[in-house]
Amino acid sequence: MDYPVTSASSTLLTFADKDVQKETSRSDGAAVSLRSVSKDFDSEAGTIRIINDVSFTVKPGEFVVLVGRSGCGKTTILNMLAGLYPPTSGAVEIFADSPQNARRRLGYMLANDALMPWRSAVRNVELGLEILGMPKKERRKKALSMLTDVGLGHAAGRLPWQLSHGMRQRVALARTWARDPGLLLMDEPFSALDAQTRTDVQATFLNVWQGSNAAVVLVTHDLSEALLLADRVIMLGDGKILREVRPPFERPRDLPSIASSDTFRDLLNELRELLN
Repeated sequence: MDYPVTSASSTLLTFADKDVQKETSRSDGAAVSLRSVSKDFDSEAGTIRIINDVSFTVKPGEFVVLVGRSGCGKTTILNMLAGLYPPTSGAVEIFADSPQNARRRLGYMLANDALMPWRSAVRNVELGLEILGMPKKERRKKALSMLTDVGLGHAAGRLPWQLSHGMRQRVALARTWARDPGLLLMDEPFSALDAQTRTDVQATFLNVWQGSNAAVVLVTHDLSEALLLADRVIMLGDGKILREVRPPFERPRDLPSIASSDTFRDLLNELRELLN
């Protein structure tokens, strides 16, 4: 069961003990499952524990955001989900399989668009499909469709240097979605964009995502972004889950309207107080 925290918003949840955390990890058909996961790294000063007995699940079609101060373990969790390294203890599963075996069902998007400068927008979108062995005609059709979905059908033939920063990030978004991932892992994907471009790209992303049943795990330092995008916000501190927040905003979301609402401002202030 969840234990409510007395607050004005009544949306904050806290896990009273590790048994409550473990209950949340036993969900059949989960896209993501972490069960009692800890992660240690060796340093000159000795072994450092970055993640300490963390458990949570993410359902197909659910949007979960991990927030917390630098060094709290957000990206470490994302990298374990991607199979870049194993947990020291506990279990990490993607669609009831190991992250390594589930990689064909994963998409990974970073703050850096990582476009290949010698490939046009459409050929950058095609890259993942090419690696998967999709025939040329089929992958071109898919790539053009994805560029149209993110509002860049007119720019398919442009090289990256001919695109604005926001346009480049939209190409990266189209490239990620072209593979039809069941789980999308995102590490600060909008952080390098200016405020207006960030809002536009976030809205584009939500429009594409809402037409799928993909699960999303996004890492950010931006509390506003977390509340605007997430079904569930997991707050991390000292390698542990501190709180869960379920923003009470219906989908599809009008991001500017939500950001100007009293409910949003109250929640944002609560989260800031908790982090401080």
